[in-house]
Amino acid sequence: MTVSTVRTVADRADHASGTLLRFATAGSVDDGKSTLVGRLLHDSKSVLADQLEAIEHVSQGRGQQTPDLALLTDGLRAEREQGITIDVAYRYFATPARRFILADTPGHVQYTRNMVTGASTADLTVILVDARNGVVEQTRRHAAISALLRVPHVVLAVNKMDLVGYRERVFAAIAEEFAAYADALGIPEVTAIPVSALAGDNVVDLSAAMSWYGGPTVLEHLETVAVDPDTQACGARFPVQYVIRPGTPDLPDYRGYAGQIAAGSFRVGEGVVVLPSGTTSTIAGIDLLGEPVDTASAPRSVTLLLDDDVDIARGDLIVPVGDAPLLTRDVRATVCHVADRPLTAGQRVLLKHTTRTVKGVVDEITSRLDLDDLSRSHHPDSLVTNEIGRVRIRVAEPLALDSYEDSRRTGSFLLIDPGDGMTLAAGMAGP
Repeated sequence: MTVSTVRTVADRADHASGTLLRFATAGSVDDGKSTLVGRLLHDSKSVLADQLEAIEHVSQGRGQQTPDLALLTDGLRAEREQGITIDVAYRYFATPARRFILADTPGHVQYTRNMVTGASTADLTVILVDARNGVVEQTRRHAAISALLRVPHVVLAVNKMDLVGYRERVFAAIAEEFAAYADALGIPEVTAIPVSALAGDNVVDLSAAMSWYGGPTVLEHLETVAVDPDTQACGARFPVQYVIRPGTPDLPDYRGYAGQIAAGSFRVGEGVVVLPSGTTSTIAGIDLLGEPVDTASAPRSVTLLLDDDVDIARGDLIVPVGDAPLLTRDVRATVCHVADRPLTAGQRVLLKHTTRTVKGVVDEITSRLDLDDLSRSHHPDSLVTNEIGRVRIRVAEPLALDSYEDSRRTGSFLLIDPGDGMTLAAGMAGP
């Protein structure tokens, strides 16, 4: 893997038209992430007139000659500092080329755990660094989380280039260092872009001050990067969320199983197996928005109807015959610890996998990852907030768990404190 200057816009435009890109932003405190997000929204004309007017008014009151674009996100940051529970601020905007869902994650080290939420469904992560400081511990932590969550695309936005004289060698040194670290993590693609969010260089418009840079702007890359709508390596997966039994005169015998398709596609007439019971049946019908359809694919929310009246409840998993994950009660996984209290061996937990929640015990914490040199400390006593480690969990009931490498949806889970319901860790199953 090398730092990519990416393919030309013309080469990639066909992949992007009309698609949805989910992306997350991450960066250390004072790296200028709020200004970058504000500049992206402002220069792409995604800010409403009354919002811009309010920002201009506040900026003038502070004696600033130009609007402080960081104010577009600083309101939520203040709420976080006041202790209001807001994990990630989601923002929706669109350009003629593509629609976007932006997960704006906080930068302070104590909120690193919130990046797990924002990046868990992301197609791309924008990791911001200050050109004066380069790659720091928080940068490495964000890169490690992106790698663990299998985010397919990473953008390294080297910000505040105006404060280092727009020098190419400063950018090149940071990009090279980050590329080496990303390569060690197994990140498949990194696109490094030199920017000045404050001045608007290479955010939406190309910078005249950095003529030595021949790649895309941040928005140009976001608009044209290829997004695979279904990157799951496993077969079709349907976690049952709700059993529908109207019992009305019009529908006296209707029995449907509602939920969101987590991976792949289902079709009428297809043989399926229900896990963990192992009962087999055939799909008799698929209802989508109240209308029957022959096929449906992820991430559609549908109702499946089966030929047989089988015993199915919330938490069961419907999969194609011949492509079922192995059932297990011995879960081995990488976890990112997010709670303020430590995670220890012998601790009782609830494991929430898709729509199923089972009791379990943390049998062993096998290792802890050191983000500085990617070494591992074996058999630590505990994992504390923001630490990443390998664990082995014994659960009371069998789980139909895919490897996270094969499916981000059905290979992930949460560990929950059974006493107060607090989320302890986000887990990614795998050997």
